Amino acid sequence: MLNVITLVGRLTRDPELRRTNSGTSVGAFTIACDDGRKGPNGEKQTLFMDCTVFGPQADTLMKFWRKGNLIGVYGRLVSRKYTNSQGVNVTAYSVNCDRIEFVESAAKMNGAATEMPVDQGFSQVNPVSEKQNLDSIDVVDDDLPV
Repeated sequence: MLNVITLVGRLTRDPELRRTNSGTSVGAFTIACDDGRKGPNGEKQTLFMDCTVFGPQADTLMKFWRKGNLIGVYGRLVSRKYTNSQGVNVTAYSVNCDRIEFVESAAKMNGAATEMPVDQGFSQVNPVSEKQNLDSIDVVDDDLPV
């Protein structure tokens, strides 16, 4: 069996960074992806997908991506079931990202480009001050991808 998903879309809001109790970075963001089909009235269909990225990639996400930036995500589709406040059973889908990538040039993303450290594997970007949310979240380290 295979669970692989690849999406390219624009960030619908600035990403959020949290840390687990053990200090692992967890980045959360939503991307809007165009569906190739049109709706019944001819309107463009858009899929909004919640995504999560862990570790150093979450820190990179916070430094360099902002609302409206085009991003490529590679990972696996996950689902969770819960009962909402009205007592309705809900199944929510999201992507646990193994890899995130810049899809557009640094100039388009943030204006003038400056070099990013070579060890990050990216070419050029314009650094933006890091916004950190150090609130801890309830994630068990065993639940994190390796």
